[in-house]
Amino acid sequence: MKKVKIMMGSMWFAMSTLSLIAQDATTILKKVDDVLFSSKDMSARHKIILIDKSGKQEVREAVLLQKGTEKRLFRFTAPASQAGIAILSLPGDMMYLYMPAFGKERRIATSAKNQNFAGTDFSYDDMESKPYSSKYTPKLVNTNNDTYTLELVPVGSSEYSKVVVQVNKNTYCPSFSEFYDKGGNKVKEARYVFKKIGNYWNASEIEMRDLKKNHKTIMQVSDVKYDTGLSDEEFTVRKLKE
Repeated sequence: MKKVKIMMGSMWFAMSTLSLIAQDATTILKKVDDVLFSSKDMSARHKIILIDKSGKQEVREAVLLQKGTEKRLFRFTAPASQAGIAILSLPGDMMYLYMPAFGKERRIATSAKNQNFAGTDFSYDDMESKPYSSKYTPKLVNTNNDTYTLELVPVGSSEYSKVVVQVNKNTYCPSFSEFYDKGGNKVKEARYVFKKIGNYWNASEIEMRDLKKNHKTIMQVSDVKYDTGLSDEEFTVRKLKE
């Protein structure tokens, strides 16, 4: 009887520990979302640098508008060959692409979100405006003095089997991510540099590297403005084409 009680106690302790770890991972990821989507709205300019395996660079410019957690408009403004290309992310897993050459928008199917956006190393999935906690189930796999490491498994359809992300313990900003395909192979890496602007932490630079193509895209963010009262009209299909 004593052995049974000891075994039951051990099982209860193990289950409680697992529950605590899961809860901690969920809490950490929620705090990451709270940091990334802390403002009511945001606008910024982007300098996009595409670098191929030989070191050749292509530079583009873009503007970004964000409202809440699930409304985002990203539009290229330069060079002329790319100007006007835009994507719109809306609630309900809705994404639209506008290509000026065709003069009309098209809905991006969920099955097509694994495709790269306009030749960058960011897929449509990467560009989507959606909190981590609504896209992934997290597990805390490591922790040290400065960093939490979370393994994120997609809740629904995704090009990734998992994403492993390192989170700064003090700011809850992501610092490094590894992306794995359906075969369990690491296919991309992302590095993030965050700076505080007023009350908010902002990703001032994001570097996404495609490990298979040995190609990378660097996004440098400037002229960031928060809580300016962006209208919902800025995030419509009609506005996408302007």
